[in-house]
Amino acid sequence: MTRLIQRGNQERGTTLAGRTGTGQQPVGTADEHGHGSGLFAALGRLVVHHPWMVIGAWIIAAVAVIATAPALPTTTNESSFLPSSYESIRAASLQGRAFPQAGHVNAEAAIIVFSRVDGHPLTSADSAKAASIASALNAGHIPNILSIEAAPPSPNKLVQPALVAMDNSVLNGTSKAPADAIKALRADIKPLIAGTGLAQGVTGAAAQQLDSQQSGTRAEAIVAGATLLLILILLLIIFRSPIIAIMPLIVIGVVSQVATGLIADVNKALNLNADSSVSTILIVVLFGIGTDYILFLMFRYRERLRLGEDKKQAMVSSVTRVGEVIASAAGVVIVAFLALLLSTLSVLRSLGPTLAIAVGVTLAAGLTLVPAVVSLLGRKVFWPSKSWQREPKGARFTAVGRALGRRPAIFALVSGLVLAVLAIGAFSYKPTFDLASAGIPATAESVTALHTLEKGLPPGATDPTQVYLHATSGTLSSDEIEGYAAKLKAMPGVGAVGRPMVSQDQATAAYTATLTETPQSTQAVSLVRDQLRPAAHLAAPAGTEALVGGTTAVFADIQRAVNHDYAVVFPVAAVIILLILALLLRSLVAPWYLMLSVGLGFAATLGASVLVFQVLGGQAGLVFLLPVYMYLFVVALGTDYNILMIARLREQAREGMVPREAASHAFRHAGPAIAAAGVILAGTFASLTLAGNTILSQLGFAVSCGIALAAFVMAMFFSPGLTALIGSRAWWPGHADRQR
Repeated sequence: MTRLIQRGNQERGTTLAGRTGTGQQPVGTADEHGHGSGLFAALGRLVVHHPWMVIGAWIIAAVAVIATAPALPTTTNESSFLPSSYESIRAASLQGRAFPQAGHVNAEAAIIVFSRVDGHPLTSADSAKAASIASALNAGHIPNILSIEAAPPSPNKLVQPALVAMDNSVLNGTSKAPADAIKALRADIKPLIAGTGLAQGVTGAAAQQLDSQQSGTRAEAIVAGATLLLILILLLIIFRSPIIAIMPLIVIGVVSQVATGLIADVNKALNLNADSSVSTILIVVLFGIGTDYILFLMFRYRERLRLGEDKKQAMVSSVTRVGEVIASAAGVVIVAFLALLLSTLSVLRSLGPTLAIAVGVTLAAGLTLVPAVVSLLGRKVFWPSKSWQREPKGARFTAVGRALGRRPAIFALVSGLVLAVLAIGAFSYKPTFDLASAGIPATAESVTALHTLEKGLPPGATDPTQVYLHATSGTLSSDEIEGYAAKLKAMPGVGAVGRPMVSQDQATAAYTATLTETPQSTQAVSLVRDQLRPAAHLAAPAGTEALVGGTTAVFADIQRAVNHDYAVVFPVAAVIILLILALLLRSLVAPWYLMLSVGLGFAATLGASVLVFQVLGGQAGLVFLLPVYMYLFVVALGTDYNILMIARLREQAREGMVPREAASHAFRHAGPAIAAAGVILAGTFASLTLAGNTILSQLGFAVSCGIALAAFVMAMFFSPGLTALIGSRAWWPGHADRQR
């Protein structure tokens, strides 16, 4: 043991405070032998001395939460994300009051699209057959389908739609009733279409909801499998032990069930609906971040064993030393997520506590359940490898660290330029708002049927915009109703206007406007926001008001809400993270340039995503939620890696090293841990690209790219390079770098 300790102290700056860079020694919490009376030292002793009690408490909590938790409520209905003050929601409310029957029934909840197999125009016999199939389906009284009626063929005879009506309260809820109805419809139509020479497909809101659910289930299975396999392989490479590779998967598997149950309870209590892709994202967050925290702990545990401590004391020392840094890092992530509670969109408000709970439960497990299990296993956790007994040379990290210490300005400049060049692409960012189709693979029936329908009908006919003219007092005259229809037809982007429908009290007229653009496109959203709405408001006669509603109007309002949230949520999260960094580092200087580096990393990530998907991929834009996800994960997790590196740099400075020497040693010792964590976390998020839909593919690339930039460019080179250049002034007005 003495020989091990002497070998551990041969190099200047590599004291018992740690070699891996997974955390600095908290001030006043432990002496050099790992003893102390601080919070994390006390927690470590409690867990290590009562491991079975801790494991039993987790088992009881897991059983209780999993057994009593409701299903996690999700929705693909974008209008449910908006508050009632937005115009599209006010229009829907007016429709419900003025036209209660129409508001109760969605006449186009789904659309059966008939066409010829050979692609030729429909004949009279084909049209008659399509109508008879629709009639037969209607007579079948499929549960939750109110009616099925064939419409006339398109003007070019290429398609003939049949409208499927459903109850709006069922369609817009969180139950599986609409999906089950579409399943039954698709099953019933197959024998009727056989041998007719006709092709068919079911599209529309309810069909998209079913395809989104099925896509989500497949994506969840694919991502879960890829994530678990990746973590297993990487941990085997790092530790060369099957036990330590499998243990985190089992532990986090239990933790994920507890977290999901708590999230479902909170969402139900607060009446929040999450986006349908949240379950898949949770898998990545829980396993990715959870593995990172376990990795930091195990690096330090392995180090303490090398220094001769027994299995229990080594774990107490590890929790003592790593606890503050992991807790601070998790605190940054949780605070960033909770800032979403300030959002006006319910999908983001629900996402905040959802991810915060996931990280909080993962942190609790990382500081209690994992230490309890490992303290029982001791050195057996590394079986059969003996490499844990030897201090790794880390020749590459040593060489790069020396170069960083000699020329910090060059490293900071080059890494900063890489981020700045990528950030240029962020100026070309264009948002898309159609979550329903973005969450569905291009091969899904609802997507292919929609493309077939658009061959015969103008783009806007698949989901027309609704315009309502309402008398603020009294009733509407026939001249006002017809005159407004004529004005509406002449407005920009309006291809056609249907015959107005007047309410029973003669106070409201409803107009169906067919746009010249695809309803879900960025062009249609801009058209409604910038041209149609202002023109519709201006054309309303005195004593009336005009409201523009429908799907495209909902997207326009979502864009407005997102712009508001960008201006509120981002700054609030940044200020709170800045305060956490100031408290952790006891400095008013370092937090500013660390946040600057993280902000540059966010812009670089957005620019890289624009380059890949918009420029190279030819997509119309990025899903509007993507910058929010990127901000949360890249900023929060990027700050985590900065904390790990700068904490180690400060630790080296406390050992008496000058700033450049401290940066060199910090890179050598913290670099391997950050690299391993970055690879695991970036890899788990990259698995989302296998999901097969636009939302998760864009999210997977963007976040994995952002984490890679944060770990391998920002935290390893940019931040320590700047810190070495700034020197002792980085810790002003405190003296965090002074020797103790």
